[in-house]
Amino acid sequence: MTCSIALLFYNDTLVSFFFLRKTNRIYSIISLVRFLLLMALAVSTTSSSSSAPSTSFFSRLGSSSDAKAPQFGSFRFLERPNVSSAALHLTPRRISVKPLNAEPHRKDSIVPLAATILHPEVEKEEDYEQLAKDLQNASPLEIMDRALDKFGNDIAIAFSGAEDVALIEYAHLTGRPYRVFSLDTGRLNPETYKFFDAVEKHYGIHIEYMFPDAVEVQALVRTKGLFSFYEDGHQECCRVRKVRPLRRALKGLRAWITGQRKDQSPGTRSEIPIVQVDPVFEGLDGGIGSLVKWNPVANVNGLDIWNFLRTMNVPVNSLHSQGYVSIGCEPCTRPVLPGQHEREGRWWWEDAKAKECGLHKGNLKQEDAAQLNGNGATHANGSATVTDIFNSQNVVSLSRTGIENLAKLENRNEPWLVVLYAPWCRFCQAMEESYVDLAEKLAGSGVKVAKFRADGEQKEYAKSELQLGSFPTILLFPKHSTQSIKYPSEKRDVDSLMAFVNALR
Repeated sequence: MTCSIALLFYNDTLVSFFFLRKTNRIYSIISLVRFLLLMALAVSTTSSSSSAPSTSFFSRLGSSSDAKAPQFGSFRFLERPNVSSAALHLTPRRISVKPLNAEPHRKDSIVPLAATILHPEVEKEEDYEQLAKDLQNASPLEIMDRALDKFGNDIAIAFSGAEDVALIEYAHLTGRPYRVFSLDTGRLNPETYKFFDAVEKHYGIHIEYMFPDAVEVQALVRTKGLFSFYEDGHQECCRVRKVRPLRRALKGLRAWITGQRKDQSPGTRSEIPIVQVDPVFEGLDGGIGSLVKWNPVANVNGLDIWNFLRTMNVPVNSLHSQGYVSIGCEPCTRPVLPGQHEREGRWWWEDAKAKECGLHKGNLKQEDAAQLNGNGATHANGSATVTDIFNSQNVVSLSRTGIENLAKLENRNEPWLVVLYAPWCRFCQAMEESYVDLAEKLAGSGVKVAKFRADGEQKEYAKSELQLGSFPTILLFPKHSTQSIKYPSEKRDVDSLMAFVNALR
């Protein structure tokens, strides 16, 4: 405090000295002496305080935290009654300012923070094959919860507008946030669009719609027309309207959830796992292995899915009540009849093993393996070593030579009913019982019932000479005609087949 007072007197003395030196040299000399005495006092006081820390004069002057610091602009002394100057101990307050880049005192027992930041622990890579085995007996709800918990906002449900609304219900039941996307091909049924709206309102969500590239669709339609898929297959149209939009959607994700079930499609989905590294599409990080595919209902039977939807009072597509089970684009989807497999309503003009649009292309193996549903071996000629079907003493098995001779006969002694089949085809398997029952009923009636295996190396012949379109194809060779008649209906129950035979024999 003495130094501060000395400085104030110093300023005042200098002013007095220069102002009065010309008028009154005596007063100037007095002021100078007073200044020198005060400075001597300040130096004496500072040096005598040997226990006080060495602190800058200007630091002590500027310490705003000292309650006894002089107030600039209104210079005054604080009154300290009954305290003698000898007892007054002036110890300046130390100002401690820590630099922003100052390092803390190092302790050897503590790992430096920088080591943790620069070398974070690397997350162990998930073994999805093992995870699929671990979840083999888990419920769809448990699998869905595991998927959403693991990937958070980087996973989404692929919703087609059919019974896979069960996926949304399972996600809703987990209580976790979830995303839903759908592919609007531009050729869906009106009922499907209404169903999308109902689902959004029921769950309070917004479906993320993906659309095909308008230029690509325009080029396809202008070049080939609106229904080229009936002539050259559905793959090109699906690639433009579904696969490429899906690819764009998945590039923003690290995982996706599908409604695939093992019982859905013959030859393509019988071995789908609960979870897998997607073998076809890429995810957010790019490259093979950057996307994980979850199939929570892979092991669930279709009937159980519908029981779940009814129990939970979940909204469903009104097309289901009209006989549609598997629902896709309007031109490529139709209702199925009793006794038909649900997938027969999709691309019905094509073989069973081709009934994938490309969204799950990874399910398709090489042709022979696809025929086997992934099991067994094949011969060099492409025919599969699977158990044969339509085995009955009332069903004649025709060889290639046998059916060629039958087709060449102009006057047959009796009509023949022949099924062109492949033993691996689930559609053929589904009609086996009714066809065998029909053969039993027709036994002794003058109508021969036969079968011809038309897959493998026999397929091209069957397509060019026997009207084979897809398996199964049923032909009637009348008694007095060389021209075979193809059974046109998808109804394969005994009564329908019997009505066909009776009308033409």
